[in-house]
Amino acid sequence: MQHQIQDYIPKQALPKVIELLNHDKLSVKIKRERKTRHGDYRRLPNGKHEISINSNLNEFRFLITLIHEIAHFEAYQVYGKFIKPHGKEWKITFQHLMLPFLNPEVFPISLLPLLALHFKNPKASSDTDINLSLALKQFDQPNNKTYIFQVPIGCMFKIHNGKIFKMGNKRVKRYEGVEVKTGRIYLFNPNAEVELIET
Repeated sequence: MQHQIQDYIPKQALPKVIELLNHDKLSVKIKRERKTRHGDYRRLPNGKHEISINSNLNEFRFLITLIHEIAHFEAYQVYGKFIKPHGKEWKITFQHLMLPFLNPEVFPISLLPLLALHFKNPKASSDTDINLSLALKQFDQPNNKTYIFQVPIGCMFKIHNGKIFKMGNKRVKRYEGVEVKTGRIYLFNPNAEVELIET
């Protein structure tokens, strides 16, 4: 387990992470990228518990995702199986588990104020915290993607599943994309990454 995890998280976080993962009934699997989630937690039929994390995450997002999923396991152990997946019990557990990592030995100083704000009331996904999500993406490997908030109105773009859209207007927080094939309007978060189509 230690050799598997150490390549994916900040070095200073490793001892504490190993301590959190020291359960006979808990295992971690590192998976190829899944577009709909960074990680997940499952109770298995044999009574064991499994966490899976996407291998393509940068070390800071990987650590946050890992602790997010460990919090599901810990909340289950303490509060039982009838709690809401991202309810108050999970939030309290996530905050408690994350606190020892929120220091400049683990995270860049530029991220710490955003993380402190986020963990006052953690959400089901760090991607819904736009400021934190954009700040974390600075540490991703370079790619040919553009944030949707940077796409000019009227330009064409493609999303991960190959669907093509024409850029629409900004609403209060999200951006309209008109699917070319159907004419349907979809709403995108500002930090959605898309591929511009040259016309």
